[in-house]
Amino acid sequence: MEVKVFDNDVEKALKILKNKLSKSGLFKELKLRRAYEKPSVKKKRKAIEARRRLAKVQRRKSA
Repeated sequence: MEVKVFDNDVEKALKILKNKLSKSGLFKELKLRRAYEKPSVKKKRKAIEARRRLAKVQRRKSA
């Protein structure tokens, strides 16, 4: 991942980088890996995420 700094505006570049990392899901992944997650909890979370993605796709198709 690459972010270009224009006119020595490092603050803006950092903001853009954080936004890109957030959208890629890196922060969410780091948070999940901080502590052990039981297999049953992991399976339940994955199912909920899948349902959420499916609902989002369906909303976009109907709109």
